[in-house]
Amino acid sequence: MPLMRAFVTGATGFVGSNLAAALAASGHGVCVLRRASSRMDALDGIPVDCATGDILDAASLGDAMAGCDVVFHVAAMSQYWRSDRATIYRVNVDGTRNVLAAAREAGVRRVIHTSSVAAIGYAPPGAVADESQAFPEGLAWWPYGHSKHLAEVEALKAVEGGLDAVIVNPGIVLGPRDVNFVSGSLIRASVRGQLRVVPPGGSNVVHVDDVVAGMLAAAERGRAGERYILGGENLSHWDMAAVIGEVTGGPGPVLTLPRWSLRPLGWLIDAANGLRRTPPLLKGEQLRVGGEAFYADSSKAVRELGLPQTPFRRAAEDAFTWYRARGLL
Repeated sequence: MPLMRAFVTGATGFVGSNLAAALAASGHGVCVLRRASSRMDALDGIPVDCATGDILDAASLGDAMAGCDVVFHVAAMSQYWRSDRATIYRVNVDGTRNVLAAAREAGVRRVIHTSSVAAIGYAPPGAVADESQAFPEGLAWWPYGHSKHLAEVEALKAVEGGLDAVIVNPGIVLGPRDVNFVSGSLIRASVRGQLRVVPPGGSNVVHVDDVVAGMLAAAERGRAGERYILGGENLSHWDMAAVIGEVTGGPGPVLTLPRWSLRPLGWLIDAANGLRRTPPLLKGEQLRVGGEAFYADSSKAVRELGLPQTPFRRAAEDAFTWYRARGLL
């Protein structure tokens, strides 16, 4: 890939910081967007320029993107169980619209919009979703997945308006630098013995290094207006918890919740959360969506982008090693 100057939103978080590290290591110039209140520890040791702003503040974006060749829009409200519904939609949809408009005004060559397998939704029983699947109407109650779907709609509108943009859809991402314990909360939960009971669904899980490799390849040779699922293995929550337990030494799963129990248990969890004064560790919607199988087919990205396929166990090992080395567990 020719050397370029990249603008990265969400670089103070998990995927964005790994992307910034990979870009800098390859000799690319990197400008990251950060809020004045953002933690910067995920970027420790990475040579980047910083622009202070916010994707919700459209006026702060244009000047920051000036002179950049590619915009990687990674910022999102992914910790949906720790946020209210209105904030999730504002960040994921309105923020994306602002970034796309600013990129068009700045004349950047290409935008890589980081979506999610959540925006594709669960597949029909016995099937595996691919990029052609439309977001299921029956999942519109889930604000994270629905907001990511609407953000993709904004990206496709921008493509129709002449912007060169590519959409990437990572699965559940695991690996180093997850300072906010988003998917890394699975590692912490295993160490604490909290993965004994799991919901009946499953997910596509992928190493963060593979996601970053897919994003860089999408910038170089992805097709404008196309989606690319950046995934790895499709695993049940039971199998995922079992592998993580083997890696961390934590206890493995002993019970899969019956599907019928998810809705009433979700109500009880939300009622209990209403009595808390601190952000919830789990929301009813999170348990309910955990009953679905978000299995996805990454063959298009493997074929067109050369997406690596690192085993899930390695992703869990790398995340665990990184946390333990920093005394975060």
